[in-house]
Amino acid sequence: MDGAPSDPDEQELTYLNVSTAFTFIILDAVVSAYYNLDIGGKLVWAACRCVVQLSLLSLVLRPVFELQNPLFVFGLVLILNCLGTIEVVVNKSKKRFQHMLPVVLAALLGSTVPVSIIGVRFALGIIPFWTPPHYVPIAGMLIGNAISGVVVSTSYVLKELQDNRDKVETYLAFGASRMEACRPIVLEGLRLALTPTINQMSVIGLISIPGMMTGALLGGSSVSRASKLQMIIMFLISGSAALSALIATVACVAIVVDGQGRVRGERIMGGSATEFLGLPAGMGMSMPATHLRQRLKRGLVALVGFCGRGVRDDDRGSYALLG
Repeated sequence: MDGAPSDPDEQELTYLNVSTAFTFIILDAVVSAYYNLDIGGKLVWAACRCVVQLSLLSLVLRPVFELQNPLFVFGLVLILNCLGTIEVVVNKSKKRFQHMLPVVLAALLGSTVPVSIIGVRFALGIIPFWTPPHYVPIAGMLIGNAISGVVVSTSYVLKELQDNRDKVETYLAFGASRMEACRPIVLEGLRLALTPTINQMSVIGLISIPGMMTGALLGGSSVSRASKLQMIIMFLISGSAALSALIATVACVAIVVDGQGRVRGERIMGGSATEFLGLPAGMGMSMPATHLRQRLKRGLVALVGFCGRGVRDDDRGSYALLG
């Protein structure tokens, strides 16, 4: 899995190849700087995170794939769900609610784990289902899409509970339960959460060749198997995204609207992640990232000027990507 490529004629990829593709990120950053879009720094920061995170993931996956131990597999999936929870609460959400951390973690675990197990065991027919090369990538894809669904649905529900609080309280005053009063908000939140998946499925194969199918084709699978694999993955993604968004949205309503029919606005927090986590300003998790983004923005300006004079490639060695 991590040695030489399976195809002897296949070119082994190094970080020099990655740096070649990274030039397109630089191009986007130059366009952003030229038109004052103010997204160049964020783009470079996201690309750097992508490189670091995927490099670390390859180092983690290597022993997990080699050991073939279910405890390591489920431990890795648990870590991915925890990291996904932190991403939702700390980085993605502009509004948060009380007990959001455990709620989001329960939503991710309660959706991605059962859907991935059922999908790998029965839809793909893999025995045992926890085989790392099959289970870990699928669980990772489900977690990534579930994160988007949870963010969209909970953000919409919290916004509506703040902006249309009087309307919800009117329903409650006339005897409606909290779920009845918030039903239109919950349904719209779920619809918004599932819209990207629906749109993706509607154009997949007709306009675009999806990533999973592309990876299977590059890995040597037949076109027929790759297409069926992509169908299964898309159906698993839709089920996981719907279930995670449903769990998080219902829990959000149950927390913000109490059992006495009152909208508890104080349970909605719109400040920074440090305030939500109760950390001092100097210990905030967002502070280092903020400083780093500022440094990246300053470095971007210098990089753009450097690119204008011509970039000299400095190849300090070839590092093969783990397969």
